[in-house]
Formats: sequence, C-alpha cells, structure tokens
Amino acid sequence: MASPRSANIKIILVIIAVTIVVATLLYTRTIVQQLLQKERDIADLYAKSLEYIANTQTDQSDYSFIFDEVIRSIDFPMVLSDDQNNPLEPYLTNARNVELDSTLSSELQRRFLHGIIKDLDEHNSPIKVILRFGEQDSIVQHLHYGESQLITKLRWLPYIEIAVAGMFILLGYIGFSHIKRSEQSNIWVGMAKETAHQLGTPLSSLMGWLEMMKEYTRNDPKLFTTITEMENDIQRLQKVTDRFSKIGSKPSLKEEDLHETIDSVINYYQQRLPSRFVSQTGRRNIDIHIETQDHVSARINRELFGWVIENLIKNALDAMEDSVGSITFSITSKGKAAFIDVKDTGKGIDMKNRQDIFRPGYSTKQRGWGLGLSLSKRIIESYHKGKLFVKESKPGKGTTFRIKLNK
Repeated sequence: MASPRSANIKIILVIIAVTIVVATLLYTRTIVQQLLQKERDIADLYAKSLEYIANTQTDQSDYSFIFDEVIRSIDFPMVLSDDQNNPLEPYLTNARNVELDSTLSSELQRRFLHGIIKDLDEHNSPIKVILRFGEQDSIVQHLHYGESQLITKLRWLPYIEIAVAGMFILLGYIGFSHIKRSEQSNIWVGMAKETAHQLGTPLSSLMGWLEMMKEYTRNDPKLFTTITEMENDIQRLQKVTDRFSKIGSKPSLKEEDLHETIDSVINYYQQRLPSRFVSQTGRRNIDIHIETQDHVSARINRELFGWVIENLIKNALDAMEDSVGSITFSITSKGKAAFIDVKDTGKGIDMKNRQDIFRPGYSTKQRGWGLGLSLSKRIIESYHKGKLFVKESKPGKGTTFRIKLNK
C-alpha cells in the first residue's frame, strides 16, 4: 500500500515557517510603529518648546535647562528650516544628530542639509513651527526629522533573523538529508550482502545435488531436460546472488552492446512469464521486443544493468491489468549519450505519484516491498552515473521510462 506522501509533510513545514516569518515581521513592525510614534511625539514636543520659548515674554534662560534636557533625549536626526525649506543658520545649531562637516563652506553645508531635508521628508512630514512677534508679525519654520538608528536596526532585525534561521535550517536540512541517504545506503548494502551470504550456501549445495541427479537420469531424456532447466534457474539464482554481492562496492564498467544485453534479458523472461500472460495452448499474450535495430554500446556493468532491465519488465507486467499487452524497448544515441526507452501498455501513473514511485517502500500493489524501481534508479545513477526517470505516462495508456547512459 502507498505510504503518506512526504510532500504533504514538507508543505506543512513550509506553511509553519511562513507563519512564523509573517508573525515575526508583524510583531517587529508593531514595535517599530510604537517607537516611531514616540519619536514623533518627541519631535512635536521639541517644536512646541521652540514656539513656547519664542512666544513667551519671560527670560528664556529660565527654560534653558528644560529645553536642553529635551534636546539631549533626542537621538534621531532633525533639521530646522524656513518656510521655503531652506536650512536655518547657524547650521550646526539648527541641525541635530546630523554628521555635518564644519570645515566645509557655508554654501556646501547648505546644499548638504538640503539633501538631508529631502531624505527626512520622505519618511516623515515636517512639523510646522510658528514663532509670533507681536500681534501680527510671525515667522513660520519647519522641523524636519527622521528615524533613529535603533528603529533602522529594528527594521532590519527580522530579515537578519530570517536569514540566519534560514541558513541554519538549510544546513540542518542538508545534514539531515546526508545522514538519511547514508542510512539508506547502509541498509541497502547490509541487506544485499546478507542476502548474498544467505543464498550462497544452499545454492552451492543444490548445484551438487543436481550434478548427482544428472548422473542417474541420463537414460531418461525428458527428466534430464527438466533437470537441465532446473540447473539453468539455479545458475540464474547464482547470478542474482552475485548481483547482491556487488551492491556497496564499486562495480567494473565495460563497453557492452546494449541491444544484445537487453535482448538476453528479454529471452530469459519470454520463457518465464506469469501464468496470466500465457494461454492454455501455451501462446504468450504479452509482446516484449526491441523495436530499434541499432547496436549502440555504452559503459555498463552487465549484471547490474541486466538487473535494472528485469525490474523495469517486472514493473511493466505488474502495471498491466489485462492479460494482454506489450513492452517495447527503443535504443538510440545522441552525442556521447545513449538512451533506452521502455514503453508499456499498462495502467499508467498519476501525476501526483510520479515523484514517489522511486521512493523506497512505495508500492501501489497489495504485495511488494516497493524496492524495484528505487534499486534500479540507484544502480543507474550511483553506479553508472546516468539517469532513470519517467519520460511520459498517461493513465490508462501506459508509461515510458527512459534510461540515459554515458557512451
């Protein structure tokens, strides 16, 4: 049976991560807005202080201490200007928390402060300051202010946190994936070598018994033929054992004729088809053939590559719901690559399951370990440095697998 898709877990994790990111951004934005409002209140207080001191008839020195305390609490840039947004002189006195080079000429300082005023007005609207002298005469000034370094840092804080957290998540994911692949590899290797070890002893014993039986049945041609076929199957099991023993070790690759290699596997399977594909008269209802006659060579390990072809044939046979069908091999080459397309007339693969069919343990059959395609992909990609993937599949019309090999 098919296990729950790992993609669903990944989607849930992504949703949780996005929720955390959005919550962090909103929370930080709320804090920034509160601090901005506080700075806006301080700037307004400063503007009102200027108005009050200028409009009060008492001695201004009485308020100098309080005024200085207000100024000292301000940690964000401020510039005073006239009603035409021209900075007021003296510039060093009317510009607060602005790095103004006092060695520059008065004109250069004015131009510099003009640029600062434009930048400040992009973030906050200037506060109007009205200084009254007498009943009718008044002077209008503008107080331009910006953000403190604390708010600027807070604006960047969530992005820095997200970047750092993302880096750790990425490193953790890479490390976890590496550990997972290593564990899977160790399981594959351990299972394969243990299987080869367990099969080795009884196979050797069976070969000995068959040799003895052949000595006693030479006078019976039919029985001798049967024993010969049994010997062929045992030799086949010996070959399977050799395949398992090669898992985990670096296989030797040789230049082999792909047409001849695949044809030998097809011939073996033609004689051992499941009973539902064979009529009562012995006629085979399944057609397994190579449609191209080109003899293309590639560097392969014949035993392991033959195992892949067997698995693809088994997979195609299992995908056929009727007792008739066909499996077609097409061998082509292009440049330094060889391509083998395996097309069947089975039930096809749903789009949502295409990413899972190569996952160990995934199977749509009631019986089965779900290891055939996973093992085949590992043999092609890890040992032959090639590719195995679904080229095309339509539900009800069959599937085409493609193998890409280096020539």
